[in-house]
This record gives sequence, C-alpha cells and structure tokens, in this order.
Amino acid sequence: MTAPRNTPPPPAADLGKASAAASQSFDLAGFTAYRLAVAAQSLSEELARQYRDRFGISIPDWRVLVHVSTGGDISVRDIEARVAMEKSKASRAASRLVARGLLQKHVNDTDRRLVRLSLTPEGKALMDALLPVAETYQREIDARLGPLKEAFEAALDAVVAAPEKVPR
Repeated sequence: MTAPRNTPPPPAADLGKASAAASQSFDLAGFTAYRLAVAAQSLSEELARQYRDRFGISIPDWRVLVHVSTGGDISVRDIEARVAMEKSKASRAASRLVARGLLQKHVNDTDRRLVRLSLTPEGKALMDALLPVAETYQREIDARLGPLKEAFEAALDAVVAAPEKVPR
C-alpha cells in the first residue's frame, strides 16, 4: 500500500491570480444576500427617519417595542430570536426603554435570570401613536411593489424558509 502523497499548496502567486479572477467575475450587485441586506437597511432607515425625530427612538428600540407590543409579555431572548438581533443589542435597547419608563421588567420568582418585558402605560401610548406611522409606511411599500407584492412576499418566504431545507 502506498502512502498518500502530500501535495504542496499552490504558490501564493497562483492563489492571488485565482482570487483576482474570482473577484472580477463576482457580481456583488446581483448577489441576492447583499441586495436583500441593502434593501432591508434602506427600508429600516426610511421608517427610522419618521420615528426617530417624532418619538426619539432608535431602530433597536423600535424593534424591541414593536415585539413587546404585538407579542405581549416576552423576554429579550424571545426578541433576539424573532428579530435576528444580537442579544446584547436587544438587552441594551430594553434597558434604555425601561429607563425611559416605556417598558417594565418582570423577574421570574423562581429563576431571577428570566426577565419578561411589558409595555408601561407610557409605552402603550407611544405605540398607539407609532404603529399608525408603521402601517402608513407599509402601505407606501405595498404601493411601490404594486402587482409584484404577492410574488415578492412569496419569494421572501422561500428565502427565509430555505436554510432548513438546504442539505448540508
């Protein structure tokens, strides 16, 4: 039996040529993940401009508030999972909102590490004013998409569902 031959890696110059060729042929503007990230950031910033000045909240604050207002008594971990936001960012936003009197924390009596969040009356009043702004913005997006909206929604659903279906 012959021992396997160790082949040396290609010279660095060859790797550089391959890398240059790949980067020249890669179409970033057509890369779906990149385009979705840019579109999501653009839409998020458009809405943020509307609520930042009027209500004094950031994008992470909005994401925490809207999830608490629509999901009821939920934890930072729940928000992190639903929004794909880093736990530290969600936690800092929740702390800011508690300090502003918009959220309140409820500590679990048996496990003090478990903290649930809920809107205070001030937080509910803010969301009563803020959600119509978001609903109006959604109608603007729907109008931009026009007859493509249904297909767009189906495509987003397919992209979001894909990781569970992709064989590894």
